[in-house]
Amino acid sequence: MLNRGFSVSEDQWITLKDGTRLSTRIWMPEGSEGDPVPAVLEFLPYRKRDGTSPRDESTYPVFAAAGIAGVRVDIRGSGESEGVIDGEYTPRELSDACEIIDWIANQTWSNGNVGMMGISWGGFNCLQTAALKPKALKAVISIASTVDRYNDDIHYKNGCHLYANLSWAATMLAYQSRSPDPALVGDTWKDMWLERLEGEPYFLEEWMQHQRRDAFWQHGSICEDFDNFDTPALVIAGWADGYRNTPLKAIEGIGTKAKALIGPWIHKYPHFAFPKPRTDFLSEAITWWNRWLRDENNGAEAIPQMRAFILDGPRPTHRREQDPGFWVAKQCWETPQLDIFSVADDQTLVAGKNGGGIGSVYVRSPLDSGTNSGEWFALKPDAEIAGDQRIDDASALTFDSAPFTQEGLYLGRPELSLDLSCEADWENLVARIVDVHPDGTATRVSYGVLNLAHRDSNAAPTAMPIGKKTSITIMLDACGYRFGPGHRMRLSLATASWPLILPSPEASGLTIDTGSIRLAMPALGEHEAITIPAPSNPDPLPVYISHKEGETRRTVERDLMTGMTHYRIYEDTGLEEHPDTSLCGQEIRTECWSINAQDPQSMRGHCEWITRYERQGWTVETRTTSTLTCTKEDWILKASVKAFESDNQIFEKTFESRVKRDFM
Repeated sequence: MLNRGFSVSEDQWITLKDGTRLSTRIWMPEGSEGDPVPAVLEFLPYRKRDGTSPRDESTYPVFAAAGIAGVRVDIRGSGESEGVIDGEYTPRELSDACEIIDWIANQTWSNGNVGMMGISWGGFNCLQTAALKPKALKAVISIASTVDRYNDDIHYKNGCHLYANLSWAATMLAYQSRSPDPALVGDTWKDMWLERLEGEPYFLEEWMQHQRRDAFWQHGSICEDFDNFDTPALVIAGWADGYRNTPLKAIEGIGTKAKALIGPWIHKYPHFAFPKPRTDFLSEAITWWNRWLRDENNGAEAIPQMRAFILDGPRPTHRREQDPGFWVAKQCWETPQLDIFSVADDQTLVAGKNGGGIGSVYVRSPLDSGTNSGEWFALKPDAEIAGDQRIDDASALTFDSAPFTQEGLYLGRPELSLDLSCEADWENLVARIVDVHPDGTATRVSYGVLNLAHRDSNAAPTAMPIGKKTSITIMLDACGYRFGPGHRMRLSLATASWPLILPSPEASGLTIDTGSIRLAMPALGEHEAITIPAPSNPDPLPVYISHKEGETRRTVERDLMTGMTHYRIYEDTGLEEHPDTSLCGQEIRTECWSINAQDPQSMRGHCEWITRYERQGWTVETRTTSTLTCTKEDWILKASVKAFESDNQIFEKTFESRVKRDFM
């Protein structure tokens, strides 16, 4: 790895064909004008001046020292870029990305080869942009992303409505309402701010209009045409994150040009993620870029197609600093052999297809079941990761295996098939695989959810035949796990997971034929034990000036008089100042999910955000609210945005709409 000097600038603007100027931050290796270099683009709405600056400053200086320019660009309508955002991964956003890539390739300092990288939003749009085949884009690194926008993102999952749909819409409403920085854009800052406040959409309104997997979700889902995707892609995810299926789907769909890496991590870059162990992501990324952007013959093609960390019985604690386990590799990924389990006549989970079962069992979980399910995607290694499953298992139908006498090793996606009946048009089915430790502690290994109206199609759901036994198959999320001797495997079946998924309109429950249950666990099979290097810098994120400490609270309150359960979240980032820009920022999020355990129409989600920025003589703040309630027939959406300059309100806007429930 080189140790080249570099400069950092924010004075370069990219002007698009429609005249919109996008703000950039560029890490430029010394001598690039005389010795052109490749570049890596990251294109996000999360504000390079403050939102992503810590991780940018831990990554792009290392790239620049290795002779690779880093180009961080704010999406239009965010940060200091002009215009107004028009949605998530829209055709205009992807067209803008292609223009930016062309701009980079034609700079005098560029060798004409561009890579694209990102986590979450940036991981999504780098895959989506690559699918459009811009000439200069030679490779991508996609972290915590998806190839299927409908089934593996924060909106819907097998037809179930994720609570993250509202939560993330509320987040984006707050994020997109923030002011640009006058220190960078000058006197136009207020006009730019008012333009985006007036024009920003409330994303949830559009997302709720598309409750089926229609053309809206097919756009940007590269799984629609894997055969046409030919850009080398390093696809990374973590077992503690919601995007754990993507690396597996990518290598199965794209083939040998895709490489998968899955660690124990939450929704963070793997060189500073929790739970540990971390990886030396920066060195690996530089090797990847040098191969595809410099044509360096460094063996990147020989990286095993699948590398994964096999969790070895982590315990669900209040904070997961480091998970036990080991790294494995498979040079070529193949469909795993399956270990089949069924239910015996003593209600145990047994190996083989013919357990016999205990007959038909009616299951109707209390609607407030599932509070230990954690976040759909976890940003911190605390209660955002699924906790001890014993609490949730108490309101589910469970089947435990005998203690393992030899280890059970699994890597891939479990599959569950069973026969059941329903007394309503549809109901939710929640399936979990749980590791029961010798002392009874229960760790979630994998889970899957299914809106039964979507049992055959997410594009064209159909009502369940009332009272008629129906065969169902559900794919659970990918896992890499070792059940050690003395541990038991539990299959847990429920009809609720609050607030992870929202309830069906009638919450009628299900009758399950336990003799039909077949659980197929993907065996690890042939593999190579490998070592993944840890980062040389164990704590790469910069430390900014703290003026106020942050605070996090997450509680469950059950009101025994009213029957209401309230799941409350409070997040305060504290007030921090960037030492180079003197920009101080703070975000406060308050979120509450409420439901009566017997009444599905009682559900309510409510999110409030305060965002505040200040510098000597200048203070701006936005306050946003987002609320989701329902009737049996409709979803009811309400939201508001208020903006303040020096504590004086200068703007207010509200959103209100009703959306017919479409098998949701």
